[in-house]
Amino acid sequence: MTELITVEVAYALPQKQVLKSLSVEPGTTALEAVKMSGILESFPEIDASKDSMGIFSQVLGTKGLSEPAQYQLQPMDRVEIYRPLIADPKEVRRRRAAEAKAKRAQT
Repeated sequence: MTELITVEVAYALPQKQVLKSLSVEPGTTALEAVKMSGILESFPEIDASKDSMGIFSQVLGTKGLSEPAQYQLQPMDRVEIYRPLIADPKEVRRRRAAEAKAKRAQT
C-alpha cells in the first residue's frame, strides 16, 4: 500500500484567502492537486490551464521547474494559484519615475 503525502493548495483574493490541505498519492502533479482540492468549483474565475501556479513562490514552468501538469509534488509542498496582474509593475514604476522627474523639473 502506497503511503499518501500531505500537500496544500492556496488561492488568495484581496478579501479572502483559501488554504486546503490534501493527502495525495506520490507522483500527483500540481495541476492534479488543484483539481482535487475543490478550489476550481469555489472560484470559477480560476483557469487552471492558463493561470500561473507555483510552489512556495517559485513559479512552475520557470527557472528549471516543470509545468504544473508535470511537476510532481513533494511532501508538504504548497501549490499557489496566482491571479493575473492588473497592471504591469514595470510600467507602473516607469510612470512614477516620469511623474517624479516632471515634478523635479517644475521646481
